[in-house]
Amino acid sequence: MKRLALISSSSLLALALALPVGAQSPEQSPAPTPAPSQPSQGSIFRSGASLVALNVTVTDGKRLIPGLLQDDFSVYEDGVLQHVQFFEAHEVPIDLILLIDTSASMADKMEVVHEAAIGFLKTLRDRDRGAVVTFGDNVNIVQALSSDKAVLEQAVRKAQPHGSTALNNALYVAMKQFARTAQQDGEIRRQAIAVLSDGEDTSSVISFDDVLAMARKSGINIYTICLQNRYSTARAESTRKYFSESDFAMKTLAQETGALSYFPQAVQELKGIYASISDELSNQYSLGYSPTNWRPDGRFRRIVVKVNAHPEFRSRARQGYTAEMPHTTQSLQAPQR
Repeated sequence: MKRLALISSSSLLALALALPVGAQSPEQSPAPTPAPSQPSQGSIFRSGASLVALNVTVTDGKRLIPGLLQDDFSVYEDGVLQHVQFFEAHEVPIDLILLIDTSASMADKMEVVHEAAIGFLKTLRDRDRGAVVTFGDNVNIVQALSSDKAVLEQAVRKAQPHGSTALNNALYVAMKQFARTAQQDGEIRRQAIAVLSDGEDTSSVISFDDVLAMARKSGINIYTICLQNRYSTARAESTRKYFSESDFAMKTLAQETGALSYFPQAVQELKGIYASISDELSNQYSLGYSPTNWRPDGRFRRIVVKVNAHPEFRSRARQGYTAEMPHTTQSLQAPQR
């Protein structure tokens, strides 16, 4: 079992400098390599240009749509059609970080949170990995990425409430954790964060703008679950619609990263929400393209993914990325068919 990692606000900026930026980012997004036990006979793609990696969810408005092929998709960057060079519907493994609010206000909810989170992690497949990060006053990397479900369950049960809410710090640390793992592994994996919180950020040293900027570089799907407290519920009942500043920020973060935001009125809804996220992650499509505009000019590039010949289908992916200078040229290996 890994030792519990404690990250306080005062040490967070030092961590940010110590960890590399760029988990599955547009500038270093390789396609998946097979597991070591299954040597691939697939083709090797080599390119001096960078691949932009996309996790794409397709629905008809009510249910997820499986079984689509590469030719069913068209990808546009700033309105220009791109050539999709990598496509995979099933073989890309998932890395999932559960971010759990353990501030004092969560005290009456933790038992339900524990059982729902454990159930979520049990849905991971053999090659998938999970991690558990909690946040109150500090950000605690309780368990780094692991495929050992027993270890992950123990990590979840260690989550105990105390202190304030360092939500932005936790998101920043989770993305940095993904960045470090991606650089060490060299294998592309669909990356997702599911963050659960019940209130406003009260103690972060990292701003939401910094979190959003990093999310736009990373390609990570960030699912946000904002438990509504009695004050927001009362205001929602007295007005037609109410969103706090924190709720709006979390909704924006999910939309920008191609994920979903949830606003349950009761913690008992959490089990169903986690099940919905698990189902979506298991049915995503992984696409990669080398942009025709290769210039690393630091500008935000808007992405639109369309499903050809099926106007009734809705696709969802990250809304764009920030084009930064690539660090290295990647060798991209397709999985064995």
